[in-house]
Amino acid sequence: MLPVAHALWFTDGDHDFDWSFAVETASLVAVAGAVVVALLWRFAARVLPRPELPFLRVLGRLGPWIPRLLAIHAGVSLLALASRLEFFVPTFRLPDTWWGFGLGVLEGVVGVWLISGWRVRPAAFLLVIAGPLGMLGYGVVPILERADLLAVGLFLLLLPPDDEQPGGRITVDPERVRAAMFALRALAGATLILLAYTEKLARPELSLEFLDRFPAFNVLQMLGEWFGFAVGDLAFIRFAAGVEILFGLLLISGALPQLTVIAAGIPFNATLFFLGVTELIGHLPLYGAMLALLVYGSREDTAPVCSWLPRPDGRQRTLPARDPTPM
Repeated sequence: MLPVAHALWFTDGDHDFDWSFAVETASLVAVAGAVVVALLWRFAARVLPRPELPFLRVLGRLGPWIPRLLAIHAGVSLLALASRLEFFVPTFRLPDTWWGFGLGVLEGVVGVWLISGWRVRPAAFLLVIAGPLGMLGYGVVPILERADLLAVGLFLLLLPPDDEQPGGRITVDPERVRAAMFALRALAGATLILLAYTEKLARPELSLEFLDRFPAFNVLQMLGEWFGFAVGDLAFIRFAAGVEILFGLLLISGALPQLTVIAAGIPFNATLFFLGVTELIGHLPLYGAMLALLVYGSREDTAPVCSWLPRPDGRQRTLPARDPTPM
């Protein structure tokens, strides 16, 4: 199990940034390894069919409901945080001032609004601007670490539920899905990459404190004891950061979306058994992002656009189409 949990949510967080650890040779090798694997992953996607796991195509039937489900994921997270007097992050207490009161009301109202599913686009806009407002009180980097929540807001701005259809279901249009999914992938993936630095590579003491409280997370140490080799906590932090960067790059790439979600979903869900409701509340938006990638990556019409990346010349850049092969 990798510490893909937010270490800041379960420590005192009082650790300064120290970039010397991030630029050590071993740390740079971990980052380079993540980049190489991500490039090989995208190359493999060029020769595999899409969807790559045809037996999961049944999940594609959820496509019309993804905007509604994403709104619920983000809304429940926001409402739960507001009820705990926290803003965006489980450790950010709302100050006992008019500013804190206003942020709490905004957070709670947007949460209820998203859950209700009625005219979600204005609520999504409020969610997006809540980020910059929070930066005024909590700083830029801490709010950027919750860009996965802002990613859901941007997705819903581009592809909101249809108020004219029962339950907000939409007609799945690959072109609209392409832009919305890129925004969701880019911000959610960037969140993981940023956290690999702000909670691990640039603040190893923070991760050491987390591992001191939850030693079971260092699975490499346990494996080392079984097979007769030693893996220290610092080595594991580098490894975990590399894996987190890899997951971030895979989300941004969108290549082999079904396999990406399965690979990333295992450690993300395993942490719930140890860290409980705080972990669930904080990661709901990211779970929603992975659900969207899995569902649209399981449809023949939208799987190709899940790997779309913008180009400077404005042309579309997608992986070449492959005819699905039977399994």
